[in-house]
Amino acid sequence: MDARLNYFAGPTAGKAIKHFMAVGKALKESPLPATTQELVALRVSQINGCALCIDMHARELAATESPVRPHLVAAWREATVFSDAERAALELAEEGTRVADAAGGVGDEVWATAAKHYDDEQLTALVILICLMNTANRLNIITRQPAGLAVRE
Repeated sequence: MDARLNYFAGPTAGKAIKHFMAVGKALKESPLPATTQELVALRVSQINGCALCIDMHARELAATESPVRPHLVAAWREATVFSDAERAALELAEEGTRVADAAGGVGDEVWATAAKHYDDEQLTALVILICLMNTANRLNIITRQPAGLAVRE
């Protein structure tokens, strides 16, 4: 499959993507734990069906985690390998991604649970990450960015 667009080929996309990537860098430097960031990025991408991001974030997790946790992200509610804080982040990510499915958006209980585990700075990073991943997923899906190009042997 070939991508419909090369985001780095034109000046408009190049300028926009540069800023988009800067947001990602700022999040990496935030106090939100890196593993939580990757778990959330993977879960949002699974919900949206973004193969490129699923591949990227599963690989990122696999570099620092046992294979069990990345494989269980889609079934985190039934899995025993996630902390309460990670579960709160994953639940917030799901509700923040499925806003069209939930009439009231993110519920108060979900927010309160996340707020028990994360301070305001971490919550800010988490919300921005959820939004950023939803945007990245849509950019990649609309333009059919391929995944799995660098498959491990």
